[in-house]
Amino acid sequence: MLKYQTMETPAGPLTIVAGPSGAVRAAGFTAEVDELLPLIHSSLASDAEPADDVGPAAAQVRSYLDGDLAALDAVAVEQHTGGEFMSYAWQVMRDIKPGSPVTYSEFARMAGRPAAIRAAAAACARNPVALFTPCHRVLRLDGSLGGYRWGLDVKRWLLKFEADRN
Repeated sequence: MLKYQTMETPAGPLTIVAGPSGAVRAAGFTAEVDELLPLIHSSLASDAEPADDVGPAAAQVRSYLDGDLAALDAVAVEQHTGGEFMSYAWQVMRDIKPGSPVTYSEFARMAGRPAAIRAAAAACARNPVALFTPCHRVLRLDGSLGGYRWGLDVKRWLLKFEADRN
């Protein structure tokens, strides 16, 4: 059984869906858990019930919002796509430091496939654990925001928040 918790943040409601071990399986800036459950790979999916606390992830989000930008690095995530590049790209994305966004081209290079810019963008678009796997830190070549599943206002807020604390 999965557990979920919605937290209020300055960027809007953040819902976290965690597995039995406390590892995050989905997260996003929404109060609707039904928007997140389809993002979880079928091998990791199950019914979800609300919880007052989903484990370490919630505490780490609070620490992050209090200014400890590295707090999210300690949160375990469980992501699965069936695709080797996507899984590796998500691991690499977790190494993008707060306040130091990269372009899609740079991200593709970091993931070991410099010509795979579209695949790098797809990794961002299909990321089921927003904030913990920080797809908001990937920008277009010209430095503009590009897209973000949870809205450009949220992406803009996150980037400014991290830049102001670096």
